[in-house]
Amino acid sequence: MILKLKRTPGIYLAGFMASGKSTIGKLLADKLGWRFVDLDHDIETQHGASIAEMFDQHGEPEFRRRETEVLRAHARSIAHGRPTVVALGGGALVPPGNFELIEHAGVTIWIDCPLETVLERVAQASHRPLARDRENLEQLYHERQPSYARADYRIAIESDDPSAAVDAILKLPLFG
Repeated sequence: MILKLKRTPGIYLAGFMASGKSTIGKLLADKLGWRFVDLDHDIETQHGASIAEMFDQHGEPEFRRRETEVLRAHARSIAHGRPTVVALGGGALVPPGNFELIEHAGVTIWIDCPLETVLERVAQASHRPLARDRENLEQLYHERQPSYARADYRIAIESDDPSAAVDAILKLPLFG
């Protein structure tokens, strides 16, 4: 295992909505024997509302502020030695400072899912406020690519089998 991961045992899975971060993250955490955190789920739990409700009632800027707050708390926990796999929200790396918040608190992995697969997965997803308009969704997908590309590693999603992505992650040099 690389020194960075030994000092701050955090793996942050980044990528667009519906890329499989939560499913892959749970499987990866199980294989490693680490704790798993779904950032969006934690935000919903802490604030007693769904993400869609937060967007509708308070707007995206307030949601992003809350997201940063929860992300900061997890990064601190990881920095204190608690091994954790974190599935980030699709836009978690976009706000200024969020990438910097985690870049020294573990390793980031971009779960790079093709747009066509994302569109299939979100077709029936009313719980995703940013997926309500297909044209905006496609634009957002392309706008966020540079944020994800800052990750330490990239895993291309080529199938709907999450164990294939987990196997690819476990073959990365960070576990050597």
